[in-house]
Amino acid sequence: MLSRRQFHHQTLGSLLTFSLLEQTFASDAFAAEVKPITAAWLADLNAMGNDLKGQKLGQVAWQKQVEQLLGDVELSELLKFIDLDKLKQAGFKDRGEKSVRFKFPEVEDLPTKLVFGHQMFALQEGRSVAPHGHNNMATAFLILEGDFHGRHYDRLEDDGETVIIRPTIDRQFGLGEYSTVTDEKDNVHWFTATSKTGYIFNIHILGVKPGRTGRVYVDPQGEKISDGRIRARKMRAKEAYELYG
Repeated sequence: MLSRRQFHHQTLGSLLTFSLLEQTFASDAFAAEVKPITAAWLADLNAMGNDLKGQKLGQVAWQKQVEQLLGDVELSELLKFIDLDKLKQAGFKDRGEKSVRFKFPEVEDLPTKLVFGHQMFALQEGRSVAPHGHNNMATAFLILEGDFHGRHYDRLEDDGETVIIRPTIDRQFGLGEYSTVTDEKDNVHWFTATSKTGYIFNIHILGVKPGRTGRVYVDPQGEKISDGRIRARKMRAKEAYELYG
């Protein structure tokens, strides 16, 4: 049991601590602590990208390591670091995703030149990052806010006009969930916002190997063939977003 004097002393201490915290948050004094934590996480992401491009790390191994890193991120701190509320002011596109590019703050532990590009995708309910695969790229998605229906496919064969794909992932993605893409695994992806609004953090590494790089839009609702495979015709971006965006 506390005496009345002890009770008042502890209560006063708590009130002073709360008041100090309130002032600290208001003055952004925590930024010095928050930013290095996120910067170190991004530096690890960058190091993995350098290992991938330097052929020190295989593509599937890169996916496993990046997914582990994405699972460890302090999402609330990342949102402060990139200032999600400010990025939201960019709005949306009528179809498909709005790509919002931004710079990271210059802080200790974060390299000034990153091996990966980064952006945020903003989508309204029912709008999609249209189904597409990649040539000579590695990418990762991290859900910052909202809910999505995410689908991935392995890209098995390419005959020029069509692509043979096989479904690998088909599920709902929510806050803090993630997926990755390389030429070797889960190469085609398709994300549709199922909440009123949704935001995705994207990183992309171009030119994993020497050669050209880019997106390849496909129609995943093509001819179903044996062993769960689909013969998906290639499309131009305009048609892909008219059908699926």
